[in-house]
Amino acid sequence: MKLKAILMIVSIILLTACSMKTSPTDAGNQPLIPVTGEKNVTIDNYAFSPADLTVKVGTTVTWTNKDAAGHNVIATDNSWGSSSLLKTGQSYRYTFTKAGTYPYHCGIHTEMKATITVVN
Repeated sequence: MKLKAILMIVSIILLTACSMKTSPTDAGNQPLIPVTGEKNVTIDNYAFSPADLTVKVGTTVTWTNKDAAGHNVIATDNSWGSSSLLKTGQSYRYTFTKAGTYPYHCGIHTEMKATITVVN
């Protein structure tokens, strides 16, 4: 009888835990920082999208050129290198290994600017 009662209590706890909804924000209603993994930036209409991206250390960012014009991706402070010329459909990938704020731009079209913020 005790075993049945214990199993029933465990079942109720598990069902309750499984049915709880999780929120994409923390208790202060601030967006959670993205998990380490991969994020994409699109180059289109002479702009980087998103223009401001926050990722965790260890995240790989992939820029893909969807414009008819060629573009490249250059770290403004040269802290993480740069891509070669990306023709339509080509991509460049970089894995961020240090926390910091990294502005970048297109070396061909210098008005194209964006920022990657990397957090621990």
